[in-house]
Amino acid sequence: MMFQCDYHKLKIRFQEFHKTETDPPEYGEFCFLKLKDGSHTAGKWYPNNMKEGEPVSGKFSRGSFDEVELSEVSGWHFLRRYDMTECLEKAGTKQINLGTPGEDGDFTEFAGFKTFQDGDFPKKKQYCLLILNEGRLAAGRWEPYKEKNKGSFIYASALASYGMDKVWAWTELSSDKVFAEEEEKKQERIRENELNEHPVADPELFQYGTDIEVYYEKAMEKLRKEYPWASVAQMKKETPYRIVPRHGKYIFGQDRGTFMGEKDIREWTKGSTADEFVDFLCEYTRERVKNSDPAVKFAYGYDIAVYLEMAYDKVKKDYHWLEKSMLTECRQYEIQKVDGEWEFVRKDGESDEYRVWDVRSAEEFVKDVERDYQEAALKANPVVEEYPVPFGSVDVNGWGLEKYIVSRLQSGDYKVYVQAGDRTTGGSRTFFITPDCFEEKTYEAFLDRYLEIVPGGAFGLGKEDLAADQELKKFFGY
Repeated sequence: MMFQCDYHKLKIRFQEFHKTETDPPEYGEFCFLKLKDGSHTAGKWYPNNMKEGEPVSGKFSRGSFDEVELSEVSGWHFLRRYDMTECLEKAGTKQINLGTPGEDGDFTEFAGFKTFQDGDFPKKKQYCLLILNEGRLAAGRWEPYKEKNKGSFIYASALASYGMDKVWAWTELSSDKVFAEEEEKKQERIRENELNEHPVADPELFQYGTDIEVYYEKAMEKLRKEYPWASVAQMKKETPYRIVPRHGKYIFGQDRGTFMGEKDIREWTKGSTADEFVDFLCEYTRERVKNSDPAVKFAYGYDIAVYLEMAYDKVKKDYHWLEKSMLTECRQYEIQKVDGEWEFVRKDGESDEYRVWDVRSAEEFVKDVERDYQEAALKANPVVEEYPVPFGSVDVNGWGLEKYIVSRLQSGDYKVYVQAGDRTTGGSRTFFITPDCFEEKTYEAFLDRYLEIVPGGAFGLGKEDLAADQELKKFFGY
């Protein structure tokens, strides 16, 4: 690419517009558009029908969920078809005319081209006219990346885009609804930040000041009349409330995370006084505090080895081949103090950081550890033979059964892998068939116990289906 013309002085003139209703573009043609409100944009033409004699209808696509209705367009012009390389290679080129002038002499002209090399970048969501390095024209909506001074121009569905390395120069097209909305949001953020520089506090709502801890502590003292173990740390396990400025006033708000790059704070509006908010905090966190009784949560004490040994002994009964040496890759557990509260914590094999594992009771924690140990036991017991259970079309509440595989393990035990899905998603589960199922003398009695583990109603293969499969019966040893 050896363009010599001065893009600062360059003008591009569009001077041959077509009426879409009488002279529509070809399917998929990317066009420069003049809109009835006097603004300009571009888009790819997608007709609703292509039957001769029927009225023209359709839309111009500018990107995913970004379209221009035919009723908004007064005329279209070819865009990508022009190769301007020869003109751009001439240092003296100042104007490039595109298309044959119409009888009315109507034209649209653009200038003010800029480049990334000069440190110029469009505003977010701004729709721009582009001169590509290949010498052709294009258009797209600027989408900046998180990395500073990086981005691309979105021009079609599925986020098809022109990267910065494809663009020689660009200039802004007329403002459109998407960009105008983005600009309005930006101005709203500026106004909001200005208002929130010096927020005021309603004296009744913030009777106890603007420190949220004070309100939590008052609510905690009330809860301790019913639950002596209540603590602020327990209460804040429910999505906590904060005191934040909004529209120039302090509010009680719940942080719901970030949405579209903006903090989502849900304002509390169920009362108008500080005491009403304190009472609300009591009710909002009551169930969490109720289920945080240390006497229940740590019923077997504060030595983690006791809980891990209980889980191991329970799993060992059915997974008889399990040895502690097989548990080296399992999650690691501890009991630690976090924010002044004793907590079960765990870390995964590749992590160096323990995280709170929030459970309500010692029994619930032991069951969680059991699941880890069961998974480790199955991983250590290789499959020696498989039987894919044959089935036709099985639909269970909109999900189609995809795989149903019974496996014999090296130890002589069995597991079952089931997979199901729909057009967009899917899921799978593995079930261990406990040895006690095989204590039954008949295959029918065995199936009754088997289906308690792998429920037929959930996966579409019930007792009648499985009993009729003689190969499966034989595979199970009956």
